[in-house]
Amino acid sequence: MAATDNDRSADPAAVRRHRVLFRAIDKRRHPRLRRSDITVTDEASVKRATKAAALGNAMEWYDFGIYSYLAATIGKVFFPSGNDTAQLLSSFATFAVAFLVRPVGGMVFGPLGDKVGRKRILSITMIMMAVGTFAIGLIPSHASIGFWAPALLIFFRLVQGFSTGGEYGGASTFIAEYAPDKRRGFFGSFLEFGTLAGYVAASGLVVLLTSVFSESQMIDWGWRIPFLVAAPLGFIGLYLRLKLDETPAFQKLEGGHAKTAEAADTVETSATADLGKIFTRYWRPLLLCLALVAAYNITDYMLLSYMPTYLSEELGYGTNHGLLILLLVMVLQMCVISRVGRLSDRFGRKPLLMTGMLGFLFLSVPSFLLIRQGNVVLITAGLLLMGLSLVAMLGTMSAALPAIFPTQVRYGSLSVSYNLATSLFGGTTPLVITALISTFDTNLMPAFYAMAAAVVGVVAVLCMKETANEPLAGSPPSVETQQEAAEIVQAQTPDPRF
Repeated sequence: MAATDNDRSADPAAVRRHRVLFRAIDKRRHPRLRRSDITVTDEASVKRATKAAALGNAMEWYDFGIYSYLAATIGKVFFPSGNDTAQLLSSFATFAVAFLVRPVGGMVFGPLGDKVGRKRILSITMIMMAVGTFAIGLIPSHASIGFWAPALLIFFRLVQGFSTGGEYGGASTFIAEYAPDKRRGFFGSFLEFGTLAGYVAASGLVVLLTSVFSESQMIDWGWRIPFLVAAPLGFIGLYLRLKLDETPAFQKLEGGHAKTAEAADTVETSATADLGKIFTRYWRPLLLCLALVAAYNITDYMLLSYMPTYLSEELGYGTNHGLLILLLVMVLQMCVISRVGRLSDRFGRKPLLMTGMLGFLFLSVPSFLLIRQGNVVLITAGLLLMGLSLVAMLGTMSAALPAIFPTQVRYGSLSVSYNLATSLFGGTTPLVITALISTFDTNLMPAFYAMAAAVVGVVAVLCMKETANEPLAGSPPSVETQQEAAEIVQAQTPDPRF
């Protein structure tokens, strides 16, 4: 919805603020703006888009979370061996293999979403993820069918990975291009709220099952229950997504009315984006995004996916106790993540991201030293130190990453770079850490690995531009009210520098 000519009033102080903003805008990409160019967002549409994206993320990370939290049990079921470390390595290798096909999934589902509609593709990916997870719960053990057990496990992990390939890039772009510029961080933070919700659901269910069943019962059949639960959850998620309206972008492609024309234009161009062009003309922002996502994902997967296994397998701590502590940390993160998003809107993306990176750089070793003491209070303190560092990134990254790329290549570029980094560094984190601990014979290796990732992240944050409260590159300003639109137009008119 564009501002109308009937609205003539504008706050002089706000006009001066917008003049400062326009000094930072590239006039070659943003010529003199008219009222009709400025997007006035519909808050109800923004909230629906945010809910849909967060829902998909929650489903995705529930499915991945139950695998990581049951990694030790799955290793014993599908990879029988006298060596516990070999079983764990095999289980985490299978966890990592799903990430190898994520870039392929992003390249396939992204263009399809532009051709047949967002709602259809998001429904298909949810069905595939639910089917893949449910099928894992039905696979017979290695003792029953031998080699075919791990082979089927790997196949359905590939199905999971392929289906989630375009999820994050599309969801974060979707929210970023619908949200008003000054609240992009707040709305974007709910995408990672969904991530935490999925992990909490997964860890809570695993804690419940391991409390009720003995270790032998969990190995025999109890481990299957969280995977089988994915079927009804998938149907619920599918129903909720089908109840959503099609995106304004796809409505425009069909000739319908779109409330956000610029978002529709972005989707049209992304469908035909040339991968060769992305790698040759936009390699600098591509590398920047790869570095940010690599640093963020290593610390994310280390804390939220690997830590329960570390506590039980490396330190001999009770599985339930470790999961309960991590569950508490994640619930606390959920309580503050939207506030972190608001802070990134107020103070900028770079300060919040730098806080998170420096937190892991300087606090990883002290955190693991606390965790190694085995005391509940000290373990909780160590996990909280890393959890607060991580939430500074969780609440900011969803708004920061889409802003790295210009509109015409944002969807394709973000999908490619995010999934490449996730495949190479995120999904391999549990495997790499387990191997490093075995090689160097020290359980401080997770801390050193997180510090190395943080160094890369610090450099990347220093290289990125601040984008908070600014229009997305290649897009006109997006505001909440007609009054703000009037202020922006008036900010251009009286000043000869514009």
